[in-house]
Amino acid sequence: MAKPAHSASDIAADVAAGRTSAVATAKAALDRIEAAKALNAVVSIDPARTLADAAAVDACLSAGEKIPLAGVPVVVKDNIWVGGWRVTQGSKLFADFIAPQDAIAISRIRKAGAVVVGIGATSEFACKGVTTSPLFGPTRHPLNPNLTPGGSSGGPATAVAAGLVPIAIGTDAGGSSRRPPAHVGVVGFKPSYGAIPYGPGFAEPFFGLSVIAPIATTVVDVALAFESMVGLDPRDPDSAVIASNDRELKDLRIAYSPRLGLDVATDQVVADGLASAVARLSTAGLRVEHCDPVWPPEATEEAIMPLQHAGLAALYGGAFRSDPTVFDADIARQIERSLSWTGAEVGAALGASTAIANTFAAFLCDIDLLLAPTVPCLAWPLSQPGPTTIGGKAASPRGHAVFTPFVNHARVAAISIPCGTSPDGLPFGLQIIARRGQDRTLLRAAQQIEAILQAL
Repeated sequence: MAKPAHSASDIAADVAAGRTSAVATAKAALDRIEAAKALNAVVSIDPARTLADAAAVDACLSAGEKIPLAGVPVVVKDNIWVGGWRVTQGSKLFADFIAPQDAIAISRIRKAGAVVVGIGATSEFACKGVTTSPLFGPTRHPLNPNLTPGGSSGGPATAVAAGLVPIAIGTDAGGSSRRPPAHVGVVGFKPSYGAIPYGPGFAEPFFGLSVIAPIATTVVDVALAFESMVGLDPRDPDSAVIASNDRELKDLRIAYSPRLGLDVATDQVVADGLASAVARLSTAGLRVEHCDPVWPPEATEEAIMPLQHAGLAALYGGAFRSDPTVFDADIARQIERSLSWTGAEVGAALGASTAIANTFAAFLCDIDLLLAPTVPCLAWPLSQPGPTTIGGKAASPRGHAVFTPFVNHARVAAISIPCGTSPDGLPFGLQIIARRGQDRTLLRAAQQIEAILQAL
């Protein structure tokens, strides 16, 4: 499968300098997407619109404008509005929906010169840990088509890993733009809640958890995308101020938690790979202490999952009662279960979410960065909702997702970077977590950690 010739920064430099054009770059990306149709990573294209947008970038450059992502092709997840494009959430309910305007983040990244070349696959309503939907079917792992990249941002992550585009824009409400990148070997960044304004767009089932999340092959490219989208906007009351970075990696207090303080299984190859990566960081001179968060009894993923299910039921319960067969079978089960819950049960889930946020906040008062696994396992067969076993033990349906959701409930920043592969070449990731608002410190540290792991 063809790889793009350059990183996002190289492409932007070449387009800005006139060594190539945004139109030529967009055409090449569309050709790669066409050649990789079997992956089912990109589910909608609009070549005429893409090439018109690329021509507009070239015209801006000819007029002397300076734009940091000039001509960089991007794929946007199928639950984020891109004005004039078909955006469906992977749902038959929205099969013919045309976004009336850009989400704020998309407007900003396009203003920075990026060109949308396609819409990346998601599970229905981004509420499933594998990327398959009633409209488009399954997305395949770029290294092995019999495996899944995970979900729900499997399309964007696969598009980057397969070399179709250097940057994709996903969403993350429980790990959706960290786990798929870990499984396919690229970088996924979950900004602090509110760092990138969210919407205008579809109503969210996640009760203040979901963020816009850039995915790329390197931390540098993720940071470029982030800087083009970050910042307050009066249309989003949750948008937040993000601090500038004035800290050096060597001055940061770093902790490593092999299982994030949770009593869960991890595949041995992943556990060994993470331990090796942490040892390499120590060899490079970083001071890393072993320290686990201590979670209160109510802080479990089972306790917080009702929030997602209740959100789905609130939005789509009526449509479910009319025709449950319209939905993905797993999404239908989530809605059906939630319709029987009491207010007290949903309130208990909100309490568990608050307990997680408070515990994480207290833990991060004493350290600057927390290193942990992104995923406990390798990618699994395409036909399964999750691996049947992890670490030699029977796995629960969400056993593959245990290390990411608490980060969303804490609303802090986290990034997944590649840190190893299994003997047969399947990747896994190192998750690096920082306080809310310390996104730039996290990105700079992750870039340096990435360099250490690649050099040793």
